[in-house]
Amino acid sequence: MAAKVKRNDEVQVLAGKDRGRRGTVRAVNPDAGRAVVTGINMIKKHQRSTSPQQPGGIIDREAPIAVSNLAVICRSCSNAVRVGFKVLEDGRKVRTCKKCGEAID
Repeated sequence: MAAKVKRNDEVQVLAGKDRGRRGTVRAVNPDAGRAVVTGINMIKKHQRSTSPQQPGGIIDREAPIAVSNLAVICRSCSNAVRVGFKVLEDGRKVRTCKKCGEAID
C-alpha cells in the first residue's frame, strides 16, 4: 500500500486523547501501520539506569499512534486533508491534496 504519511509530515490527530492536536512525524512503521509524532500520545516509561551518564527514573516519551488516526496537513490550504496520488508527466508519482489538488511532496 502506498505511504500516505511520511517522515517530517505535519499531521493532525483525528481520534484519541490528543484529538485536534498537530505535530510532526518523527518515524513511521508501515508494517505495523503506526507512526511516532512529536508531542503526541505521550506515555510515562520507567527507565532503568544503563550507565552513570544515563540516570534512571520515570521519563516521558512518545508512543506510536495508528496512521488511520492521522491526517496530513496541506501546506497550501493549511487544513487536515485526505491524500490522493497523481502521476506527473515526467513519470513521478506524487501525493496530492484532495481539497485543493496541490502536490504535498
